Amino acid sequence: MSALNIKKGSTSHSAYNLRDTHSDVVERHTLAVIVANEAGVLARVIGLFSGRGYNIDSLTVAEVDHTGHRSRITVVTSGTPSVIEQIKAQLGRIVPVHEVHDLTTEGQSVERELALFKVAGKGDKRVEALRLADIFRANVVDSTLESFIFEVTGTSEKIDAFAELMRPLGLTELARTGVAALSRGAEAV
Repeated sequence: MSALNIKKGSTSHSAYNLRDTHSDVVERHTLAVIVANEAGVLARVIGLFSGRGYNIDSLTVAEVDHTGHRSRITVVTSGTPSVIEQIKAQLGRIVPVHEVHDLTTEGQSVERELALFKVAGKGDKRVEALRLADIFRANVVDSTLESFIFEVTGTSEKIDAFAELMRPLGLTELARTGVAALSRGAEAV
């Protein structure tokens, strides 16, 4: 039993990686990959995942530096600590990749996702859908006499919870953007 209360993981404030890389526990990690904004880069990054049998839970891509021609790929993936380390190392070896950051282990980060929900219903179900949307701070972005389209922004868990509540009320369609994430603090990633 350790006398120190040290949490597993590494942070930007520690020189030591305290994670057990031989663990069999599957962990969810959010990776921020800064790449050259050129044709074929996304295909090469995704090819690394598919070629080695790694799963992607969420993927978002957008240009973040127009003058520097750089894009940010945010990938949410799962694996054992050794698999995650292997993914990061292999991503770093791809030529158009400038930086690879594991937001899960580098300190605190903020993750958000946007989703659109089409809910069809009449009467009490319609009223209940509006009531729940208010609780979840969902915006009504379109309305007809038979349906609503709600916009929800938040964590993936919040999106999942809203979807579960809307299913019995007439959820007919769902579109999700995937996770966008930034590390907290003054330093840029």
